[in-house]
Amino acid sequence: MADLSLLSILIWLPIVGGIWVLIVGDKQASMVRPIALVVSLLTFLLSLPLYFEFDTTTAAMQFTEQLAWIPAFGINYHLGVDGFSMPLIILTTFTTILVVLAGWEVIQYKPAQYMAAFLIMEGLMNGVFSALDAILFYVFWEAMLIPMFLIIGIWGGPRRVYATIKFFLYTFFGSVLMLVALLYLYSQADSFALLDFHKLPISLEAQIWIFIAFLVAFAVKVPMWPVHTWLPDAHVEAPTGGSVILAAIMLKMGGYGFLRFSLPITPDASRELDWLIIALSLIAIIYIAFVALVQQDMKKLIAYSSISHMGFATLGFFIGFMIYKNTGSISGGVMAIEGGMVQMISHGFISGALFLCVGVLYDRLHSRQIADYGGVANVMPRFAMFTVLFAMANAGLPATSGFVGEFLIILASFKANFWIAFAAATIMILGAAYTLWMVKRVIYGAVGNDGVASLKDINGRETLILTVLAIVVLLFGIWPAPLLEVMDASVQNLLVHILHSKVPGM
Repeated sequence: MADLSLLSILIWLPIVGGIWVLIVGDKQASMVRPIALVVSLLTFLLSLPLYFEFDTTTAAMQFTEQLAWIPAFGINYHLGVDGFSMPLIILTTFTTILVVLAGWEVIQYKPAQYMAAFLIMEGLMNGVFSALDAILFYVFWEAMLIPMFLIIGIWGGPRRVYATIKFFLYTFFGSVLMLVALLYLYSQADSFALLDFHKLPISLEAQIWIFIAFLVAFAVKVPMWPVHTWLPDAHVEAPTGGSVILAAIMLKMGGYGFLRFSLPITPDASRELDWLIIALSLIAIIYIAFVALVQQDMKKLIAYSSISHMGFATLGFFIGFMIYKNTGSISGGVMAIEGGMVQMISHGFISGALFLCVGVLYDRLHSRQIADYGGVANVMPRFAMFTVLFAMANAGLPATSGFVGEFLIILASFKANFWIAFAAATIMILGAAYTLWMVKRVIYGAVGNDGVASLKDINGRETLILTVLAIVVLLFGIWPAPLLEVMDASVQNLLVHILHSKVPGM
């Protein structure tokens, strides 16, 4: 029974919890926060069996359930997870707890709506990662935008309306093209089941058009250059919790989309256009790193850093595909794709931690400008310790999770093309440059001004949040096997499926 309902519980428990919080309302704000925390903790604990009962020897979907939803059109409530989606669900449930705790004291305006928005969004994001029906996936994918739209629009900064409209227009445009592709696939398969789409023989020309439609949708979400400009605005205007969820979870949906849709459904188009994704990924890694170097706003710097780091993830996915296509080396392909997955998970922890650190400073001094700080370590030593750790992880320091994914991707890239690997490896220096530039000016040196001198170190709640994240970042940096083991069978199955797929008539 647990297997048949666990994914539904992870979707609907936080949604019902969010509705409950709304009913309790702001007049009983003292109850709202504990309810949100209990619901998020319970959802996380219930997500752990996904990992501990996961069968790492098979690529088949696990914890599946299927119910007829709209039988006339063959639309089903079909759920399941594999090595790609399961880690992302646990990342989602884990991060939501931190977001609830981070907003515990800071959010005084409409706290019930704030907490409810994050709980409802958690359920919808779990639905995105577990949906195996195309229409169900699309409903969760679109519905998830509404809570984030409200979070930025209500609790955001001075330019929040501009940021929300830009965020909505970019993501909605990409989603419309994805819907067109899904409807075409339905017309060919007479089914909305994603696994049926994976088996569908499609002409190369049709595959290319479908690949482009998916590319637009997922590139916006990652985001990839040149459709990345909505992200820095959204991050700067979003409250701290919104920035954490954007960076830690929502960007990962683009990468997940490539693995669940683009590569398995359009393998031949992926073979033809892998150079395009690799080129866009390298531009994101290189160009955006230079853009990050000149930022004066800490949030904006970390936002651009996220684009650059996600470029490594998409590079890993398509480099892995290229290696297997050109050489038949399954080990090299597996290394690159698993590196991309580890990069996504690791970036979720690290970027979330950095945005929380910026939030700590903003809550005290109400400024995100690097020039307004200096010498923070003198007055906030515990905070400085955590900030430097997460900054080093962001720069890819060995023994942190930030090193593992990038190392695997660069190592595998040498098997595909020396110059691609050389470019990606060299640009890691820029990642260290903009990260250390920020740390040097904010954390070290003499106390910058009276505002910095008045700062108080992190309290027990903030220490708990950052300690948990630090443990995870170090754990996966030293021992990444728990992540790699659950992905291995799914990655190998994807590569074999891609290599053996042929367009009709070929």
